[in-house]
Amino acid sequence: MTPFSALIAGMKQEIESHSHSHSINLPPDWLQGRTAYGGLSAALCLEATHRSIANLPPLRSAQYCFVGPATGNLNISIQILRQGKSTTLVGCDMAGDSGLAVRSTLCFGASRPSSHDYLSFVMPQVAEPDDCPTYFNWTASPSFARHFDGRLAAGAMPRTTGARPAMSVWLRHHDVGDETSMVRLLALADAPPPAALVLATEPIPISTLTWSIDVLEAYPSNSTGWWLAQATCDTSREGYSAQETVIWSNDGTPVLVARQNVAIFG
Repeated sequence: MTPFSALIAGMKQEIESHSHSHSINLPPDWLQGRTAYGGLSAALCLEATHRSIANLPPLRSAQYCFVGPATGNLNISIQILRQGKSTTLVGCDMAGDSGLAVRSTLCFGASRPSSHDYLSFVMPQVAEPDDCPTYFNWTASPSFARHFDGRLAAGAMPRTTGARPAMSVWLRHHDVGDETSMVRLLALADAPPPAALVLATEPIPISTLTWSIDVLEAYPSNSTGWWLAQATCDTSREGYSAQETVIWSNDGTPVLVARQNVAIFG
């Protein structure tokens, strides 16, 4: 088992003429089948961006398109698309042995004075993690899930006949680190399977196609390492599922909201 901190530390950087390039080899215990799972790919793109561009403001949003499998030696290239007074837009591509794996756009923005202070997200009332059943113990859970601790706070496990396709899961890294790191949070936010798998009757392969995130709290804090992820399936038909996921800090602060489209093979 390779701790998340050791995995990130293994990223190598090489400066090229017009871009910043990084490489990393993923050990088998961080894979979903033969590829990196979407959240890890997203986290690696963000880490490479921070290493390439100094003094970036906080991440505000990101869009990831998962083009192909992220396998073998992964190369991550960074390009500044536009840099203004308060906002920086960055393009980030990840390629592996099979070619382009991820194409992403990341938006970083400094805080500005505003008369608006409104949030519509309210954390659901759920039991504390120690009072909830273990989550990552369902049959055919992916290899990378062993790096995370999960507790089912509400909703259903995958392959629960007749249940609504929604779940609220307490999540944390087994590897203790900086819990305010958005890199760590992205890897964690996509650790549970799509909520649509509650509807499945047997283990089936899946593949995330796109993942879009909006950061609600520029500098999240967390005193316990536990984050609550609430995933709700909006549709699952014709082999594709769309869902929304909201992440809260342990103190009830909404931190991140994400939209995800997933191919369902079965």
